[in-house]
Amino acid sequence: MNKILLIIPAYNEQDSILSTTQTIDEYNMCHSTHLDYIVINDGSKDNTENILVENDIPHIKLVHNLGIGGAVQTGYKYAFENGYDIAIQFDGDGQHDVNFVGDICKPILEGNANMSIGSRFVEGSTSEFKSTKARQMGIKIISAFIKCFTHEKLYDVTSGFRAIDRGLIQQFANDYPLEYPEPISTTQILKEGKHVSEVPVEMNERSGGVSSIRSWKNAYYMINVLLSIMIIGTRGSK
Repeated sequence: MNKILLIIPAYNEQDSILSTTQTIDEYNMCHSTHLDYIVINDGSKDNTENILVENDIPHIKLVHNLGIGGAVQTGYKYAFENGYDIAIQFDGDGQHDVNFVGDICKPILEGNANMSIGSRFVEGSTSEFKSTKARQMGIKIISAFIKCFTHEKLYDVTSGFRAIDRGLIQQFANDYPLEYPEPISTTQILKEGKHVSEVPVEMNERSGGVSSIRSWKNAYYMINVLLSIMIIGTRGSK
């Protein structure tokens, strides 16, 4: 049986982290599955740590805020050291639906992908939540840049709901981008000749907390992520 781990990065998620982990527990109970999970408390300044301790929720406490890249890489290190076959990034804010974990894992289990991305923008997705119009435009621009340098068309390129195989767990445990991790790491592995699939999922609006991408940072985010993709894209394939 394949060992599957959900990595849940959490920064100031006191309003949603308990309900997020409870949905996983309920899913396991109802489907007789055994999805493990680990919360990475990324230096939260609110009541997140107390909630995790009081409810005996498996977690790693980071003393300082490392950002999404550092938090998720901590989860990949944990997954590698504990022998997991598949690791899934799963947001702590209630946006991701555990009912689609099986769909995301399927391309990897069938040997058709090294990474599988849960997408709101591919055929078959009925997700009503697709983010703001401005972010959707930004996603399209990033998607076009990735295609330009990798010749692969992906649609939900900033989706944090994604699974990777054992080989990528080891790779990301050792080397993972601290900033803009989803589009940058995806570009990198496509340049390396690895296979990425997208599967339709539904997502929800966050149930609490604040997004890590703030509106006043959007222009800065776009410029830097596009420059990063360009740098990786012009390095050449391995």
